[in-house]
Amino acid sequence: MFTVGNIFCGYFAILSTMNGRFDQAAEAIGIAIILDMLDGKIARLTNSTSGFGLQLDSLADVISFGVAPSILAFFWGLQNVDYRLGWIAAFTFTICGAMRLARFNVQAGRFKHFVGLPIPAGGGSIAAIVYFFEGPIVNRFGSAALVIAVFLLSLLMISRVKYSSMKNVTLGRKSHLTILVIALAVALIYNYTEWSLLVLALGYTLSGPLMRLYSIIHHRKRA
Repeated sequence: MFTVGNIFCGYFAILSTMNGRFDQAAEAIGIAIILDMLDGKIARLTNSTSGFGLQLDSLADVISFGVAPSILAFFWGLQNVDYRLGWIAAFTFTICGAMRLARFNVQAGRFKHFVGLPIPAGGGSIAAIVYFFEGPIVNRFGSAALVIAVFLLSLLMISRVKYSSMKNVTLGRKSHLTILVIALAVALIYNYTEWSLLVLALGYTLSGPLMRLYSIIHHRKRA
């Protein structure tokens, strides 16, 4: 049911984009992220995980975080640059997201970290940007910046950069700090929605390259 809800949100986001309701499309993608985070946890809690569920979840993610965000980005801000360049950027995001999911399915359970930016984070970053600025981009400079952002997100998804997995977050005996951070995040999102979502999305997106850079510098110092 959670996965079906994920698909519904992705489909709704596409229809909303076509109707010019970019804010609704961004909100639908955000809800899809929440459903995607919950479906796996619910499946594990109810001991109902299966290969079928894994494949269905991936297909849902292609729609909600691959196709829907690329269409949203294209109609919201990629049309003010060269039409072909905007089209290529949007399609590149979709195909890189699909490749990221295919690699995840092959490597599922092998790594403690995500290898490459997870597609929900990539799609969520586009949704957060759209939701923050609300109105569509009307100048070529903004569209050019969005083209660069879309290409960077695409490359991060198929990169070998490691990202922390939310699966490692547990609520055990020493979970008071985790609960405090979650409560603080919820409070910030409630009171400063646009800023908080943008900072969270971009913060997680940049965390992988920054940790990679830190690891390289630390390794050179030790050498």
